[in-house]
Amino acid sequence: MNQTQFGDLAGVTKKTQMLYEGEQRSPKADYLTSIANAGVDVQYLLTGNRSVAGSNGSQAAYRVEDGTPIGLGSPTPSADAVPVAMYDIEAAAGAGRSLEAEPIKTTLYFPPEQLSALGLSPGRVAGVQVRGDSMEGTLEDGDWTLVDLSNTDPRQEGVFLLLVSGERRIKRVQRLAGGALYLISDNDHYQPEMIPPEQMREVEILGRCEVRIGRIS
Repeated sequence: MNQTQFGDLAGVTKKTQMLYEGEQRSPKADYLTSIANAGVDVQYLLTGNRSVAGSNGSQAAYRVEDGTPIGLGSPTPSADAVPVAMYDIEAAAGAGRSLEAEPIKTTLYFPPEQLSALGLSPGRVAGVQVRGDSMEGTLEDGDWTLVDLSNTDPRQEGVFLLLVSGERRIKRVQRLAGGALYLISDNDHYQPEMIPPEQMREVEILGRCEVRIGRIS
């Protein structure tokens, strides 16, 4: 678009658009809202950090357990919104145990009542980006998942973020008799893996994956 066309899109004149682009004037909220509705990644424009929706196209959110659609968080904060840090676990460079020690790729903001309805507590939830196809069918490569960091009990089967021999992985976990863990990839091209009790010291469950944020197909 030229400046006239883009100004029309945002409801401003060509001159105003030129002033914004020349950093001679700062845009107001209604301008940012208009261009966001047209598909501009406003978070990237303001901070240089891409929002989840802006980096991956149209997005939708679902419960991991049953695929129920839920509301998607926003890349822009509101007065009472809860920030949820989103991490790329493949890019993680730390020792592996603390997500909080890793660089934040982006941030999503959720109304506190939405997190509460999902059983998630502010301050005990983090987003991680899924890498690889081992959970295909449940979590696709490039999806994001919200992880309940307060739920590390595998006695109720579910999809968990784990630390296995220093490597972060996302797997479906079953607790077997005798204390062993069964790690299952939902993509049946991958064989399940059993962690016997004597090797449990190499495994730490970091949290349960509750929400999938993925591209709309």
